[in-house]
Amino acid sequence: MVRPIRSAVPSAHAEPHLSGRSGWLRAAVMGANDGILSTASLIAGVAAGSSNHATIILAGFAGLVAGALSMAAGEYVSVSSQADAERADMERERDELENNPEAELAELTAIYVERGLAPDLAERVAIDLTEVDALTAHLRDEIGLTDLSPPRPVQAAVVSALTFAAGAAVPLAVSWVAPLDSVVLWVAVATLAALGSLGALGAQAGGAPQGRAALRVILWGALAMAVTTAIGALVGQAV
Repeated sequence: MVRPIRSAVPSAHAEPHLSGRSGWLRAAVMGANDGILSTASLIAGVAAGSSNHATIILAGFAGLVAGALSMAAGEYVSVSSQADAERADMERERDELENNPEAELAELTAIYVERGLAPDLAERVAIDLTEVDALTAHLRDEIGLTDLSPPRPVQAAVVSALTFAAGAAVPLAVSWVAPLDSVVLWVAVATLAALGSLGALGAQAGGAPQGRAALRVILWGALAMAVTTAIGALVGQAV
């Protein structure tokens, strides 16, 4: 058995990789973005159809609480389902390695040949990796599972709930201090500014272009608030 020379090959975990942030970063960005936009849209819709400041604040606060809890539950269920699927794949690969190791070795060799290695070299690599850790090799190269960003349901739920509440607090606070006759305008300006900043920060954390990310969330935010404001005004006139 040929043992790997660990000091000669840098570990993938010794360098900072932005993809390792994908789990919590996705939950944080989505939670904050939803908190800002859904609460702002709710406030704008209620404000367009109501002349009662207390009603507007109550609707915004209810949206904050309900949205945070909903995001937490949704993220937990979603990420738990992902974790269940990954565990099922792991168990299936483990069974296949125990019951049919020759076929699994041939499968791993074929994967490396398809990626560009010569057949002899691909077989040698497959044998060496199988001797070191066959299950990890198959999970990584056959299925695409790595340990850079494992699913963490509780982390995703907590991050989503907290960031949703933090995001929702922005339009809620603005609606609290804004004059009643211009609540929609104040909330719209604050929301678009917050969405643009959030988009840029999320892009920076993920190593993506900031301008494009900020513009994307601003456009979608403006559209969402325009639609809910129009609906709120129509419903307010009807009732």
